[in-house]
Amino acid sequence: MSTIQEGNKVTICYVGKLDNGEVFKTVEESAPLTLTVGNSEAPPTLDLALRGMKVGDEKVVRVPPDESYGPRQKDLLQELPIDSFGSKISPKPGMILSLKVNKDGEDHAIPATVIEVDDKNVTVDYNHPLAGHHLTYNVRILAIES
Repeated sequence: MSTIQEGNKVTICYVGKLDNGEVFKTVEESAPLTLTVGNSEAPPTLDLALRGMKVGDEKVVRVPPDESYGPRQKDLLQELPIDSFGSKISPKPGMILSLKVNKDGEDHAIPATVIEVDDKNVTVDYNHPLAGHHLTYNVRILAIES
């Protein structure tokens, strides 16, 4: 039986979890993920962990934040006046909003999570929800192609 080497196309399924056990993503066997080992399609720690595995093998791989969504950045927290939301939106902590941000003269819709709301302001976080987290993947190899 062949083992995974650099350049192999590999089909996997996995469950991705945070350190607190919360599942952030599941890739089922019925809709697997296919990637090429060594082509920077997976975080380096995961890519290296796949090497040497065979079809049917399972492994738990922990990926640090700097290989996934990066560290949390305090400068991506912003306080906005509550009246800038108008009457159609009533922001509440935990809500994910699509906010317009102007960069280089162009408007972009960026997701932001509401962190705090008081009488005058709404604090939003533009960090990716998985930023700053170690990600643990329970991976199973379904197929290997040369």
